[in-house]
Amino acid sequence: MLLGALSSSGTLPFWAVSNEGGIMPDRSGGLALVQAYKPFDESKTLQWQAGVSLAANYQPDDPLNPGSSPFHPMVDQLYGGLRWKVLRVDLGMMRRDAEFLGADRSLGSLSVTQGHIVESNNARTMPGYKLVLEPWAVPFTGKHLLLSGVWGDYKTIDDRYVDGALVHRLRGYVTFDTRKHFYAQLGIDHYALWGGTSPVYGEMPITWGNYFRVATARRASSAGTTSDQMNVIGDHGGAEQLRLGWRADAWDLTFQWEKPYSDKSSMRLNNIPDGAYTLHFSFKDKNRWVSDALVEFHYTMWQSGTIHEKETDADGKQINWHENKTLNIFGGDNYYTNGEYISGWTHFGRSICGPLFFTDTFRDVRQIVNNRYRALHLGVSGKLFRKAPYRLMLTLSDDYGTYSRPYVAGATSWGSGWNWWEPNTLDKGLTQFSAAFSGFVPLTLGRRTSLDIVYGLYADAGEVLPRAFAGSLGIRFNIK
Repeated sequence: MLLGALSSSGTLPFWAVSNEGGIMPDRSGGLALVQAYKPFDESKTLQWQAGVSLAANYQPDDPLNPGSSPFHPMVDQLYGGLRWKVLRVDLGMMRRDAEFLGADRSLGSLSVTQGHIVESNNARTMPGYKLVLEPWAVPFTGKHLLLSGVWGDYKTIDDRYVDGALVHRLRGYVTFDTRKHFYAQLGIDHYALWGGTSPVYGEMPITWGNYFRVATARRASSAGTTSDQMNVIGDHGGAEQLRLGWRADAWDLTFQWEKPYSDKSSMRLNNIPDGAYTLHFSFKDKNRWVSDALVEFHYTMWQSGTIHEKETDADGKQINWHENKTLNIFGGDNYYTNGEYISGWTHFGRSICGPLFFTDTFRDVRQIVNNRYRALHLGVSGKLFRKAPYRLMLTLSDDYGTYSRPYVAGATSWGSGWNWWEPNTLDKGLTQFSAAFSGFVPLTLGRRTSLDIVYGLYADAGEVLPRAFAGSLGIRFNIK
């Protein structure tokens, strides 16, 4: 694929670059992308897959990096995998499968988070491996109870505060399926950043002992940092998920609530009502003018409360919360950030989690600077004239920065003790609106080849991102 993009402000709008795997240029420029995939062969018992996706973007004007090369080649995906029944292993650099898709998979998800607030394909991929248990029916349950999950480890390869940090990933899901219409799923999606070289602490030891402590969320030994000894090794975070679905003959309806967490308090539901609430309606016939519609509401303002008192006494000894019930150590979860792994849950400067967790440079470190926001999003997809797939994205958000670094100086409820259900006039946010209409016109060239005319119109208006209007146009050649 060859694609060119031009913006009125020089900076490409939010939906031109978000959830694109980090391969799009941030400013007016171009993109070249070559992809080749070999999927699993469902007819065989032992199956294999492989894929490669190589990209290069061109960004001639970058005021943040004067004198830098305008060409940026990169490996988007490079992987191989084996599958036997419900067991699978994947090795390499691989994007996560997006959910809540529209009329065509190549257009991407209609959801801001792509169905996964922890890992939304907003950032560049990392090399690593994952062991996968695909939905497995528990014996003697009539195939009504299913288990699935992922265990994986990766390595960050960007320029970050703790160089060479490792990532441990764990996902687990339990599904109850009536095998007729209704199903319900509960899940947890967890990550841990650990190891690497810190400019403050030096080498953060990568040993089997520490790996076991990371994987079991245990505290560090006496050789670890004070924070790791008090809490757990590394930076842990993730999300808990509830999904309810109804499958009819001609359509599907799905509701999902994904609640982020950054510590034990938010895992214990102290941070309700925070989360991403998604409702997706999808016709099975994708050749309609409108085949899919999605409404999504995000709220991350509470974060378990506005007060987080000290966990140690004057002598530095840890206080036993169970003996001092008046102590509030639950507030200020500060999603997807960390005091030692300051780059937080980012890769190549972009948030790995949902793209509304905006990043910026603070004290020379690219990190998440907006994790308190509320947003309303609409996504619609179908096929124009029942032939040309399109996607419409409309996102309105109020963005507050963080408790400790609000966007509006001094306008924060931190330390005020307000409850999430009470009116709050202390916080002051910045409003942001982002819109996109994108799609492609398919042209059949032969029995196994086709050419797509790819287009997009994008706009940003608000107080957080630069006001901009942009357009993109490209061609995509496909061989089946």
